[in-house]
Amino acid sequence: MIKILVTGALGQLGSSIKFVSGKRKDFRFDYTDYAELDISNLATVKNYVSDTTPDYIINCAAYTAVDKAQTEQELCFRLNAEAVKNLRLAANQNNSRIIHISTDYVFNGRGKKPYTEEDIPEPDSVYGQSKLKGELYLQGDANTIIIRTSWLYSQFGNNFLKTITRLGKERDEIRVVYDQTGTPTYAPDLAKAILSIIDFTETHGNNFIPGIYHYSNEGNTNWYEFAREIIDSLKLNCRVTAIETKDYPTAAPRPGYSVLNKAKIRNTFGLKIPHWKESLRECINYLN
Repeated sequence: MIKILVTGALGQLGSSIKFVSGKRKDFRFDYTDYAELDISNLATVKNYVSDTTPDYIINCAAYTAVDKAQTEQELCFRLNAEAVKNLRLAANQNNSRIIHISTDYVFNGRGKKPYTEEDIPEPDSVYGQSKLKGELYLQGDANTIIIRTSWLYSQFGNNFLKTITRLGKERDEIRVVYDQTGTPTYAPDLAKAILSIIDFTETHGNNFIPGIYHYSNEGNTNWYEFAREIIDSLKLNCRVTAIETKDYPTAAPRPGYSVLNKAKIRNTFGLKIPHWKESLRECINYLN
């Protein structure tokens, strides 16, 4: 029986892991959120991991309020960096493996081709800086995999899909930026990829392959086209108007280009990654 501790279990990815894991008998999941496990408290984390002895820790917990992070820097770094260090210390004491989720925001977004794992991070926002610091606490650890992802959405929690769906029903027109390019990621697809990595490890002679990996759905788009696809799929009578980033100012800067190259994770673990439009249809069908 493989024991898996999931932190941040009430968020999109944690909920998606629960959604896709179904009735697997070979995995025993321990789903925790802040109420069950405060990962920002080192003593608490060490005691919890020592008592439950998980084989894997999937860290889905994070501070993700990108704009608020500009003014809540201490809280942001505590949850996205210091808490990650706590997990590493606790995991190392118990020989547990960590699969940690990071973000495309570690890049400045001024690139012109899909980012690889070898590209140098240079985050512009406090959120991105905090996530990079969390990565640095883990890098080089033989028991750690870091997965960077982008534009996460699902049938769970609050996200771009749900916002556009709500606004599309309420308004005649919505204005969405077109000059930020990336790839939507359906959280259940990422959840399946994470479980596939664990399956790969267990079925290949306990061959855990540490390092940084990129995962999003295939293809790329911009927020305007993503919104249009949502509105068209739902057949809503709402016009989507393209605007520039400068016309929609935010507290935190967004990467202008954050497409991720998935070759490494695909080739290493033999993953089949769906196109973002295919996964969007799947999510909308589920919501309907």
